[in-house]
Amino acid sequence: MSPALPTATVSPKATTLPRLPAEDPLTQAQWKTLLAIAETIVPAVKPTAIARVENEIAVSDNEYSTAISTLARLTPDADSEAAAKALLDDSPASSPAYKEELQRVLSLRLPHSNRKDLAMILNILDTRAGSLVLTGKVLPISQQPVHVRDAILKSWATARLPLLRQLQRSLATLLKQTWLKTNESLPRFLGFPRVPVGMVPGNGYDYEFIQLPPGDKPEIIETDVVIVGSGCGGGVSAKNIAEAGHRVLVVEKAHHWTPDHYPMREQHGWNNMYMSGGGIQSDDSTMAIVAGEAFGGGGTVNWGASLQTQAFVRKEWAERGLPFFSSAEFQESLDRVCHRMGVSTDYIDHNHTNKILMEGARKLGYTHKAVPQNSGGKRHHCGHCTFGCGSCEKQGPVVSWLPDAARAGAKFVEGFHAESILFSKRGGEQVATGVRGTWVSRDVNGGIAGEPVVKREIIIKAKRVIVSAGTMQTPLLLLRSGLTNYHIGRNLHLHPVILLGSIYKEDIVPWDGDCLTAVVTEFENLDGKGHGAKLEATNMTPTASLTFAPWKNGFEYKMTCARMRHMTGCIALARDRDTGQVYPDPDDGRVRVKYTTSIFDKAHIVEGIVALAKIHYVQGAIEIFPMIPGADPFIRDSDTPSSDGINDPKFQLWLNNLKVKGLPSPETMYVSAHQMGTCRMGKSVKEGVVDPTGKVWGTKGLYVADASVFPSASGVNPMVTNMAISDWISRGVAKDLEEHPML
Repeated sequence: MSPALPTATVSPKATTLPRLPAEDPLTQAQWKTLLAIAETIVPAVKPTAIARVENEIAVSDNEYSTAISTLARLTPDADSEAAAKALLDDSPASSPAYKEELQRVLSLRLPHSNRKDLAMILNILDTRAGSLVLTGKVLPISQQPVHVRDAILKSWATARLPLLRQLQRSLATLLKQTWLKTNESLPRFLGFPRVPVGMVPGNGYDYEFIQLPPGDKPEIIETDVVIVGSGCGGGVSAKNIAEAGHRVLVVEKAHHWTPDHYPMREQHGWNNMYMSGGGIQSDDSTMAIVAGEAFGGGGTVNWGASLQTQAFVRKEWAERGLPFFSSAEFQESLDRVCHRMGVSTDYIDHNHTNKILMEGARKLGYTHKAVPQNSGGKRHHCGHCTFGCGSCEKQGPVVSWLPDAARAGAKFVEGFHAESILFSKRGGEQVATGVRGTWVSRDVNGGIAGEPVVKREIIIKAKRVIVSAGTMQTPLLLLRSGLTNYHIGRNLHLHPVILLGSIYKEDIVPWDGDCLTAVVTEFENLDGKGHGAKLEATNMTPTASLTFAPWKNGFEYKMTCARMRHMTGCIALARDRDTGQVYPDPDDGRVRVKYTTSIFDKAHIVEGIVALAKIHYVQGAIEIFPMIPGADPFIRDSDTPSSDGINDPKFQLWLNNLKVKGLPSPETMYVSAHQMGTCRMGKSVKEGVVDPTGKVWGTKGLYVADASVFPSASGVNPMVTNMAISDWISRGVAKDLEEHPML
């Protein structure tokens, strides 16, 4: 039985959004076209008699009243009819915040070359010739009534030309998520709470960050070890080296938000805590990459899942000439980091979705287990801390490792963009001597919405440099610093994910409770070499889940969103065999990604999706919808005998069709929250970027300690593996610094 939850109201402090640049990313004509598409993806829905046909979907009085009645039964709002009407009335046209958020995404989040591509497409759509080619209509799409635009977008989704299918999916994803981030009608309708029910605010560590006065010359700071990045690898490294008695300086690009700002509102969380606002896409736009960019790195925004590296992965890495991974020392590092965070299954209180996953797996005979949580020996009933943990129960770096480092004397700089590693030549070798970068202070109000008070160049002189900027940014820093190892940025693993949603008669309230506390491992080794799919529950805040809900038309999409209280969300996560690459955008240097999920890895994801569908079927789901373009949902017949189990002929036919359809390309979009391998560890310079101690090949004094050093995909949520490897590397750095203070 769960303990009683406190009822006190918690209201986190307000956070600011990044300021918009003065230059508009689009012309007035381009905005007109893009917003016309936005108002088609998420339109206002009105009765025919009062609908403005240019921008509002017109439905018959009967359809409208039926929709209002259906919606009124779904909402917990006291004024259910008003909440239903507000949801149907809502559209981008009614929200100034919508265009502003789109402008923020286009200006601050997209690489310059991607913006140019979007602008080109919008320009083509605004011409008669271009419109005829892309829409079959001479009149540009922005001048068409909304029902014609709706037909055009639906035709793109099934077009023979792959470019059009890809364009429809990319625009729908961008425009749906922008609506989900800025509208107020859906949270009210769903009863989505501002903070987790029962959250008790926690007390965070009171950090002191180095502040600098204005100046024209570079500020010079000296230390023993500079660590670039404050995430899982950087936090563990800072603690170990500071506690060994060495001077440590941790520099972080993001600014720190104290726990009384958490969890942030979804729009603010994406903008303040994620790289590119959570909107990184692969070059072919088939992969959406979610990577933390916060003080504490990914450890501030990830969930509590704390799985240790599995035996078959350790064996694979050891057989690559890295015997550390099959040693007792690696296990000691795994256990040490788990002990510090209080990792355990003892305090888990599975939410509704995780219970469904566990019980459905049991009924089908699938191997499954609880996922240990880094909750410090406490119950952590929170589905919101992907936007920061206000209770401080989740023992991420900001709560555990970085306070330990601070108590041992480590210093911190926030708002620091590391531009290059400094080297000197000694005896023909490159010796790392520090880091050069730019420091940006907060604005006069202590936020980031205004102009910074101070902007200074900083030169940090250090005896050792540890780069812990993460899989996406560490290789870019090495490349900017002039390093030329072939493997830098390559060997990218992403654990590609496809989501499956299900609807139940009962109220699921999927955002309530911890996100991921169970895993089905039955399909994790489909090739006999450790490649397959794990089945897990996923985060169910609206912007994280409904962005990927199927879109057939705007009216139906709103009706789908409205059923979220009755919805579950699960994922099939592949341990990918095949890889991609991270590289800098040629125009502005931002991170770019080459990655296409391979046929080999797709097959494993399909197996996982089929298994998830079976789990939800035996648990009584009334509707099952894989988030795959063009895949029909399975809708259960009310008179299906329960004794048939998954042998129901209608269900089996649907499963077979799902397998045959597979994951069509390029319209299928995958999601990645795990990034690994872009500076992989290898036994020689021909096989990796760093040696078995984490030192960058061909240098002295330069180390990498983050998930980029993984020799291949971890197959589990990478946090604990990252921390354990960083524990080993940083202890080696501390020992080497003691024995050889000067290289």
